[in-house]
Amino acid sequence: MVGKRSKKNYTAGALFAGIGGFCRGFEEHSITTSWACEWDSHACATYKANFPRTKIYSQDVRNLRAGDLDPVDVLHAGFPCQSFSQAGNRNGFADDRGQTFFEIIRLLKEWGADRPSVLVLENSPFLRDGNGGEWFLQVQSAIRRAGYWFAEGNAQVLSTHDYTRLPQQRPRLFMIAFSTDRFWDGTVRWPSRLSSVDKRLEDYVDFDAELDEEYYLDRDNKYYRMIDGLRSEDHEIYQLRKYIVRPKVKGTCPTLTANMGKGGHNVPFIFSPRGLRKLTEFECAKLQGFDGDFRFPDEVPRHARYTQIGNSVAPPIAERLGHSIAEKLKDRNRGIDEQPKDRAQVSRG
Repeated sequence: MVGKRSKKNYTAGALFAGIGGFCRGFEEHSITTSWACEWDSHACATYKANFPRTKIYSQDVRNLRAGDLDPVDVLHAGFPCQSFSQAGNRNGFADDRGQTFFEIIRLLKEWGADRPSVLVLENSPFLRDGNGGEWFLQVQSAIRRAGYWFAEGNAQVLSTHDYTRLPQQRPRLFMIAFSTDRFWDGTVRWPSRLSSVDKRLEDYVDFDAELDEEYYLDRDNKYYRMIDGLRSEDHEIYQLRKYIVRPKVKGTCPTLTANMGKGGHNVPFIFSPRGLRKLTEFECAKLQGFDGDFRFPDEVPRHARYTQIGNSVAPPIAERLGHSIAEKLKDRNRGIDEQPKDRAQVSRG
């Protein structure tokens, strides 16, 4: 079991793995992904291309059984957020997609004593406040009943713009819980904001490139006219959001969404010498923090690539959380023999 010996390497399991945003960030701190589960076939193809050694279950999480999965130190899951998003239907747990959260809890209970030491979740910031706070209370109650320290301090909204070197404005809610039989308390060491970081869109977007015709909008297109009316002289990113042009913030990229893959609204655009064009899927991947050797398989269509990026956790955010979690696990292992005898006096965070 985790915590019985000191070790430098830890293992993780990924539910709702997508293209591996959590996995990519956590592995920077020797939290290696043992297995992943993702139901979307296109996302599975991209995941396999970038994590060829990781066992992936290409299926619905509802069909998973803990007995078929190797026990891991950390379980992370960016479960579906559409029903919890402020811009979505706000049906919360009344939506089948919202119900998938309880599949995570089911697996934790099935593992029993072999459950992961650390649980890491990601979702829309509105989950914390929506329905008068009732959604968050349900999450909190379920996690506690599964055997984890979890209080309000175990949830925090982190934006890539404030906590990484990325220029994208992407606030997301992260929730971290610690097993009550492996840790003294549930205190989370959240990363601190970065200050005085020079962020240039030009490092991620080629404003001067000439691309295939399909990336460009015709000048007679209504969206072209809408964006052109707000055009500035500087290199900026414009985003259509529900058929209006979202107000831009100089030098930043608005939140990249899964709806980018559907065309029309939610698509980020720039002006180039040739005209108004969409950001490429590769530019969006860089703005999300996927760089270096990350790649899309040839068989994954372009629209699916945009969707995968918008659905993903930003690896640089995961990397910062991974550092905090790895340090917490190391401290727990070092202090195994110093645990307070009266656990009732330990604060639940």
